[in-house]
Amino acid sequence: MFTGMPEGGASERVRAVLAATRFADIRWVSTTGSTNADVLALARDGAPEGVVVVADHQSAGRGRRDRRWVAPPGASLLVSVLLRPPSRVAGGVTLAAGVALAEAVEQVAGVQAGLKWPNDLVASSGDQERKLAGILAEADWPTGTTMSGGYRPPAPGDRVVVVVGAGINVTWPHDLSGEAAEVAEVATALNWLGPEVDRADLLVAFLQAFATRYATLVADGPATLLDAWRARSATLGRRVRIDLGRDDVEGTAVDITDDGHLVVQTLEGDRRTITVGDVVHLRPGGDA
Repeated sequence: MFTGMPEGGASERVRAVLAATRFADIRWVSTTGSTNADVLALARDGAPEGVVVVADHQSAGRGRRDRRWVAPPGASLLVSVLLRPPSRVAGGVTLAAGVALAEAVEQVAGVQAGLKWPNDLVASSGDQERKLAGILAEADWPTGTTMSGGYRPPAPGDRVVVVVGAGINVTWPHDLSGEAAEVAEVATALNWLGPEVDRADLLVAFLQAFATRYATLVADGPATLLDAWRARSATLGRRVRIDLGRDDVEGTAVDITDDGHLVVQTLEGDRRTITVGDVVHLRPGGDA
C-alpha cells in the first residue's frame, strides 16, 4: 500500500481548506503503486465515502484497459476518491469528475480543456489536440453479490462503491526521456500551455467542484450534469472512429445517455449506443 508522507505543508493546507467538505479526509503520500488500488482496499475495509488519496508518484499507475499511467515523479496530480453513490446515478460519477476537473483546470490554470469520451481531458497544443488528463472510475461488486451466487444487479437505492481516479499533467519537464518522452508525443501538461500552477491549488479546486457536481447528481439526477458535460465536450458533433476490439464503428458522435454512454450516428445511417470503447477524433476528411 502507500508509504511516506510528502514534504512541506501542501497536505495540511489542503486539509484546512476542505475541512468542512465531503472530502475532508485527505491522505497525501510520496509514492504508492496505484491510488485507485489503495482506495479500493480502503473501501473493502469499510472506509466511508469521501476518503481521498493523493500521491506524488505511482509505480503501477494505470488507465483504461490496464494501460500504464506514465509520469515523472512530482510532475502530475494523482488523486483517487472513494464514493458510495446510489446505484441509480453511479453511471454519472465519471461524468461529474470530468466536468469538475475541466472546471478546476480552467479556474486555476486558465486552460480550457475539452472532455473526450469516455474519460479524458484534451487541450489544443499548436494545431494538435493532446491529452491533458485521464480519469479511471472503478466500481466494486454491490452488497449481496457472492462468488457462488454470481452478480446481483443492485436496486436503484443501493449504495455501490465507486473509486474515481484522476491523473493531470501539471508540471512536466521539457526534456523528457524514455517512456515519458513517448507519452509526450500525444500528451501535454499545464505548464506547456501556460504559467506553472500549484498542485495543491488544483486539487482543492477539483475536489470543491467535484463535491458540488456529485451532490447535485445524487440529489437531482443527471440532467444538469449532462448539460454541463455536453457544453464542454470535445467529442459530440465530431466524426469519430471507435475501437471495440473486434471491430470499429465510424460515424458522428451525437449525444450521451443518462449513464454516460455515447450515441453515434453511424456511416450506415443507424444509431448505436456505445458503452465502452476507445475513441479517435477524426478530421473532416476521415483521418485521425
